[in-house]
Amino acid sequence: MGKIRITTIGGEEEVKLHEKRKVQRVEKKKREVGEKKVHIPGMKGGERVKQVGASEEEMEKLIALAREVEKDQAEGIKIVPEEKKAKKKKKVKLRGKNYQAALLKLDHQKKYSVSESLSLLRQVSYTNFDATVELHINTVEKGLRGSISLPHGTGKKVRVAIADESNVDKLVEEISRGKINFDVLVSHPNAVPKLARVAKFLGPKGLMPNPKNGTISETPEKVAKKLEAGEVNWKTEAQYPIIHQIVGKLSFKDNQLSENIEELIKSIGFNKIKNITLKSTMSPGIKILAE
Repeated sequence: MGKIRITTIGGEEEVKLHEKRKVQRVEKKKREVGEKKVHIPGMKGGERVKQVGASEEEMEKLIALAREVEKDQAEGIKIVPEEKKAKKKKKVKLRGKNYQAALLKLDHQKKYSVSESLSLLRQVSYTNFDATVELHINTVEKGLRGSISLPHGTGKKVRVAIADESNVDKLVEEISRGKINFDVLVSHPNAVPKLARVAKFLGPKGLMPNPKNGTISETPEKVAKKLEAGEVNWKTEAQYPIIHQIVGKLSFKDNQLSENIEELIKSIGFNKIKNITLKSTMSPGIKILAE
C-alpha cells in the first residue's frame, strides 16, 4: 500500500500546496502571453499550427497560407510539374570527306536500274578492302520469310554444323561452355529435344534449328550441302517490314551480282516489295527499281 499523508484543513501544509498551485498558474499564463494559435481552415481541432512569439508580419503570412489552402481545397490541388531540364544537344554525326564526296555522285530523287546501280556502286565505294554488297528491302508487311540458293553465293564461306544422335551430346556440352564455331546449325528431328537445353545460347544468335527455315530435316547432310553452296534464308525484321540481305562481294562481276539480286527479288515477290536500296560496306545507299 502507498503512504498515507495526513494533513489538517487550514493547516500549514495546505497553505504551502495552495501557494505552489498559484505559482504554477501564474507561470502558465506568462507562457501563454507569447503564444498565439492559428487555425487553418479545413483542419480539425487538433490540427492547429502554434506560432510562439509570432510577429504581425509572420501572422499575415500564415493567414495568407490558410487562404491558399482554402482555395486549393475548393478548386483541387494542382501539381505544377518541375521545369524540364534543358536537354543536352545531341552531337550531329558528321560523315567523312569520302562519304560526302560519294553522296554528290548520287541523284537521291532517282531510282536506278540494277545495271546502272552496280556501276554507280563501284564509284561511291571507297573502302580499301573487299566490301560486302547488301540489299535493304522495304516490304508491304512483316512476317515474310523464305530461302533461296544464290547463283553465285554470298562470297562468304558458311560454316555449317550438323546435330544428330551420334554427336548431339558433345555438341550440347560445347555450346553450354560458349563454344560456337558455326554459322548455321542443321539438326535431325531426334536431336532437337537435347538441343533445347542450350536454346538460351542459340536462340538470341538465331542459330536454333527451326522447321520454318528448313534447318530441321530427316536428311541434314543434304541441307548442309545446299547451305554451303550458297543457299540463304531471308526474313523481315521481327518488328519492322524490312529485309537486310547480303548478295555478294564488291569483287564479284556485275553480272554475278545482278543475277543474285534478281533471284532474291523473285524469291520475295515483286508485289510484296515497296522500295529497294543497294549499298556496300560504308557506302551511301542507292535506290533501285525492281526489274
